[in-house]
Amino acid sequence: MERRRAILDAAEALLGEQGYEAATLKAVGERAGIPVASMYHYFPDRHQVDAELLRHHLQRIEGHLTTSLEGSEPSTLREAADAVIDPMRDYFRRHPSCVELWFSGRSETVTQLVREFDAAQADFFWRFLVEHGLMPADTPRLVMQLAFDVGNRLFDTAFRQSPAGDDATIDELRRMVTAYLETYSA
Repeated sequence: MERRRAILDAAEALLGEQGYEAATLKAVGERAGIPVASMYHYFPDRHQVDAELLRHHLQRIEGHLTTSLEGSEPSTLREAADAVIDPMRDYFRRHPSCVELWFSGRSETVTQLVREFDAAQADFFWRFLVEHGLMPADTPRLVMQLAFDVGNRLFDTAFRQSPAGDDATIDELRRMVTAYLETYSA
């Protein structure tokens, strides 16, 4: 268990410091102090390291989003959108390794994890908006999924422009998502 954690910590550090291409299985093993041949005992390939690390990030992000939404009483769609966008932005800023994994799309497993996470969060957000009277219950759930897809694309753009996430792009994300959701609002 300690070695798996050391591998994940090394991968996270390399991803955050040097980017996706630098975080090879060999480099991760060297950083963790584990011979490359032994790395395969813990993870069969680099994509499994990426997936495991992303799973850890997704659990933490889900906790932040749940706390943010459950702790808010939004009176507008913009306030509700902010309750999702702000924790995501803040998490990405604190965890550049997550940004590298989230937007890299280097493996089908990682891509699928992001899709599943977005689908679950979009459904949660849909219920939240309906319960708070900000969205009619007959709003197609596809609407929320598309809002999350747009959010992902613009977060990707924001963090490609700046390691801290370009604020102007993130503000446009807020405007786009809010304006789109308002076309369905109650």
